[in-house]
Amino acid sequence: MPDKTSKPSTFSDSTPRADLPVTRRSFLGKATAATVLAGLSNAVVAGAETKAPSRAAGRQDTFLDLLRVPDGVTAYSRLQEPLQLQRSGSEWHGHGVSVESKAAREELAIAVATPAAELKFLHLRWRMPVAKNLLALGDHWERSYGDLVWRNLIPERVMPWYFATNDGEACHAYGVKTGGGALCFWQLDPQGVSLWLNTANGGSGVRLGQRTLAAATVVARRGSAGEEPTSALHEFCRQMCSEPALPVEPVYGTNDWYYAYGKNTAQQILKDTEFIAGLSESNAVRPFSVIDMGWADGSKGYGSMSRLADDIRSRKTRPGIWIRPLEAMEGTDAALLLPAARFGARKERAKELAYDPTIPEAEERVLAKVKQVVDWGYELVKHDFSTYDLLGQWGFEMGAEPTVSGWSLHDRSRTNAEVILDLYKRIRETGGQKTLILGCNTIGHLAQGRFDIQRTGDDTSGRIWERTRRMGINTLAFRLPQHGAFFVQDADCVGISAAIPWELNRQWLDLLARTGTALFISPGEGARTPEHARAIAEAFRLSARGGEGASPVDWREESTPEEWAAPGNGGKRTYDWCSPAGAYPFSV
Repeated sequence: MPDKTSKPSTFSDSTPRADLPVTRRSFLGKATAATVLAGLSNAVVAGAETKAPSRAAGRQDTFLDLLRVPDGVTAYSRLQEPLQLQRSGSEWHGHGVSVESKAAREELAIAVATPAAELKFLHLRWRMPVAKNLLALGDHWERSYGDLVWRNLIPERVMPWYFATNDGEACHAYGVKTGGGALCFWQLDPQGVSLWLNTANGGSGVRLGQRTLAAATVVARRGSAGEEPTSALHEFCRQMCSEPALPVEPVYGTNDWYYAYGKNTAQQILKDTEFIAGLSESNAVRPFSVIDMGWADGSKGYGSMSRLADDIRSRKTRPGIWIRPLEAMEGTDAALLLPAARFGARKERAKELAYDPTIPEAEERVLAKVKQVVDWGYELVKHDFSTYDLLGQWGFEMGAEPTVSGWSLHDRSRTNAEVILDLYKRIRETGGQKTLILGCNTIGHLAQGRFDIQRTGDDTSGRIWERTRRMGINTLAFRLPQHGAFFVQDADCVGISAAIPWELNRQWLDLLARTGTALFISPGEGARTPEHARAIAEAFRLSARGGEGASPVDWREESTPEEWAAPGNGGKRTYDWCSPAGAYPFSV
């Protein structure tokens, strides 16, 4: 095992130890991340108001016309049973399924009715030639996992929610509006474009009865030659989301996870609070002190959590706290729980109990957790694990199907997307408008308008720099267009410890501050030196003022961009994310 204090020229900063948990999944023994970097599904997108094309005479127009009635629609009660529908004007009918595709100048609304049939998928297909020189960028189902990147055409690639194309001059974007009734993903190939609408309830077809489902609304944005891609994609995110929830002030502070890893105490939380309070005395916007996972296991002797919130507030910081709202304790009435079948063949997960939010009594227990911490006086609630608890899979496991087949929720009449939307809405209402809601392992395309802050990537680390490089920098760059359009982006913490070379963490801290996204630090061992304090104080000062609007420059060429434009200080900044030995090639 390399010495953890070795210089960045060795792999010591990125070699995992089997006995040290680096994520909440490994901490709980719930899943492996061995396939985190594998996969062809995924990446970011965005755009803005429709503009007239700007291209050289004779240059191929690569914009794809999707705001029209699809060329084909196929319905599925199960994937093995395609139901071909017949077109009649702007509608499609057959096998007890009716689909309306209502085109307007700026959008295409998709509605579906199945009064007698169970419906699991709709496949919409637009046939058209697609330029083979395009690079494409897609999104992820929930958090990203270090794999967002511009890629060439990969026909089987799953791109949840939206995608963008770049032909070297213009960046065009296509997607579905936020808050729809289906879980949606796109595919792109040389012969056309596919949109899949997952209308499942659990892992089975939904039973809509006599109602019509507003499944999705397709929108598109034509880019202009020479347009700055991050800004263009940000404008498209604004086009997809008409009602974002945004904090009135910048968000920054401390979170104990990446040095405590669940072994936190009230005394240590208050030490962290005093540390960051002293580094932000002159900032008009006050920092948050967030208590992460570990406080609620009953063995830490926390005492009154309400008193702890007051103690944090008395130190001129704002108290925040982590919860897992769907988690149920052993011994909970099985009639209130989601079926273990949602985990499929992963039998080791069956012991994880979660409430079914479509059961009124179970939903009341879920919301009671939110109300409890708000009543205690916590001003930020970090809501975690609900996608995994509800659907039984992590985002990197989902692929084309967010949950396994063969199970259903108690209420069979609503789609998974509708159930999730309603859960987020009720959490928002319970938290109240003064409480900030931070979603982690939540679905950003459904959380917008309800959650103020969104963790957009998988866990960074206070022990392994390679996790921070892959997960944090990648999601910051490729999901930055969502920041300020859907919610405030949280690319995760700066885990400061002796295990990670300070020069690498110093750059990560600096970049987060300059983007104006949420900035949280985990100030662990070795984080209290004068050098650390100066850098953290400067980063907090930048964050409290909203950052400098930094954006990636070389993101078409790099999965972890090193060149960033920083308009606030009048130029570009270059970062070095790899040690001289290169990147660690194994799973982390």
